Amino acid sequence: MSMEFRTLGRTGTLVSTLCLGTMTFGAETDSAGSHAQLDRFVERGGNFIDTADVYSRGVSEQIIGDWLRARPDARDGLVIATKGRFPMGEGRNDLGLSRTHLSRALDASLRRLGTDYIDLYQAHAWDPLTPLEETLRFYDDAVSAGKIRYPGVSNFTGWQLQKAALLCEFLRLAPVVTLQPQYNLLARDIELEVIEVCVNERIGVLPWSPLAGGWLTGKYRRDEAPTGATRLGENPQRGVEAYDRRNTERTYQVIEAVRKVAAGRGVSPAVVALAWLVDRPAVTSVIIGARTIEQLDDNLDADGVHLTAEEYALLDEASTPLVADYPYGEPGVNQRARTV
Repeated sequence: MSMEFRTLGRTGTLVSTLCLGTMTFGAETDSAGSHAQLDRFVERGGNFIDTADVYSRGVSEQIIGDWLRARPDARDGLVIATKGRFPMGEGRNDLGLSRTHLSRALDASLRRLGTDYIDLYQAHAWDPLTPLEETLRFYDDAVSAGKIRYPGVSNFTGWQLQKAALLCEFLRLAPVVTLQPQYNLLARDIELEVIEVCVNERIGVLPWSPLAGGWLTGKYRRDEAPTGATRLGENPQRGVEAYDRRNTERTYQVIEAVRKVAAGRGVSPAVVALAWLVDRPAVTSVIIGARTIEQLDDNLDADGVHLTAEEYALLDEASTPLVADYPYGEPGVNQRARTV
């Protein structure tokens, strides 16, 4: 089978429109289950895999590396992305986006993955201490050395991303080709400025948490704290998808719209939520993550699904971001960000 493919941002490299996220590897999914997911993803036509050094403190990368070593012919057909920024050990320089830390982090990721190069190496988050030029020059040097193919960033705000794009242009450095942000029907705030930067600078968007931590599958209930073997069941206060934070009328309004579209198509709510994201402006590939093969198969069923204008209108209206009147609400000012 073959998935739909798009270019990785402004580059000529082709990636599947669904990317296998591996944050569950080594934490919620053991090695055997992780290898089964990798096999299924490739079997279904996917070629894009995303990880990070801090996922299970290196175990996710190691699991992928073990899988690659057992399949020596697989590497050339894959686009592998990882990230560095957060601490993996002790020491004052074991964090951030400095040349010192990223040099060590990149080499350690290469060893765990068992590969000579990483296709997309991403800054996992902004570093307020390190001058951005230092980080970007490190990326440029790593590209020249053949250790990475392309630089990317994750969790940058609009001004941070725009500054990175302009510095790369004027210093003639390898450009930032992708941004990895939180983006889903419950979290659309990046449309106010970040998406505009990505469109204008031809930076590909790689949304993480496309199902809002499971909320958009419809498995959580109004005013009934989750329990059992789910992310929120094990920790209801987990991160940005915490139950108390998202147990709101707007959330259930969005979920109801997703269910309505799903019922009309005869697919799961997850498929609808993923399909909505795939065709958003600047989106290159949507990062999916699963605990089990069954969850992965359901997510992969979103490949090739494109919503109608009527379905989009229903979902967009239900999920329109709540913003202040100024500056985003003024007539004629950034109105596109409220309607795309």
